[in-house]
Amino acid sequence: MIVVASANGIVGIKESMRVLKAGGSAVDAVEAGIRLVEANPDDHSVGYGGYPNLLGQVELDASIMDGRDLAAGAVGAVHGYKHPISVARKVMDNLPHVFLVGRGAERFAAEMGFERCNLLTEEARRVWEGRLRADMSEEAFNRLTEQPDLWKWVEIATDPERAKGTVNFIARDARGDICGGVSTSGWAWKYPGRLGDSPVVGAGVYADNRYGAAACTGMGEMAIRAGTARSVVIYLKTGLSLAEAGRQAMIDLNDLGGRYLSRMSFIAVDRDGRHAGFSNAVGSTYIYMADGMDEPEEAQRTYVRTKEQWGRNG
Repeated sequence: MIVVASANGIVGIKESMRVLKAGGSAVDAVEAGIRLVEANPDDHSVGYGGYPNLLGQVELDASIMDGRDLAAGAVGAVHGYKHPISVARKVMDNLPHVFLVGRGAERFAAEMGFERCNLLTEEARRVWEGRLRADMSEEAFNRLTEQPDLWKWVEIATDPERAKGTVNFIARDARGDICGGVSTSGWAWKYPGRLGDSPVVGAGVYADNRYGAAACTGMGEMAIRAGTARSVVIYLKTGLSLAEAGRQAMIDLNDLGGRYLSRMSFIAVDRDGRHAGFSNAVGSTYIYMADGMDEPEEAQRTYVRTKEQWGRNG
């Protein structure tokens, strides 16, 4: 049994392993670990306390995938519900659909018995307001919701370092079943309704018992364009080792062009439970906890250089 997570999963990885040791499934373990990150107000890239969109609204995305049968559930642009990973699981377990967004996802969450809450903390609100007021006039800020050209403010207000941030969990249980899950509040100050890779099965997460699983964090637009999570699993399917599969998926990201290329990282586990992490950021780490370990350990992601640029043609 093993659980692998992005570094911010530290608040949930022990609970995830506890679930596995108690006989829970990989799906149970992934959901349990991510829920604790979603409830952590100090993590501004996930759940409660996440940084809001341009209008000051916290929008959450999540997905989960069961490697036993490739079942998946995902939700996007959800307002007012703290645990989108659990809503995503309910989609997987209760609907013939895979992906719900916006008001439909919120209606479904209510029908499943989830309670609404205010996701915007005072700290996150202050940071959002301070960032926008740095560039906007008082009048523009006060009339933000009425702006006819809100799209123009996305690039101005965006900090490339905050165009990333997600929690990833991959678990392999005692039966050898694999699950991957991701949850995020997305790109800080994003255009309302923006979806990154986190809720997109095949981009932000993919799990297949036969080969392995991968889950991404960073600039989700890149992972969507490259189909990164599934690419890792497909490369494993072709017979590449975990190290080779991860490197090739990073090389695919380097082949992307366009004006916006930033940080990308992912974790991966093969069908035998071997794990690895990859990133285009020097010094990036991830965490893991195997059966028999009392505490999680931190590991270096393999660094693979890819081009980065912001607001320039490439």
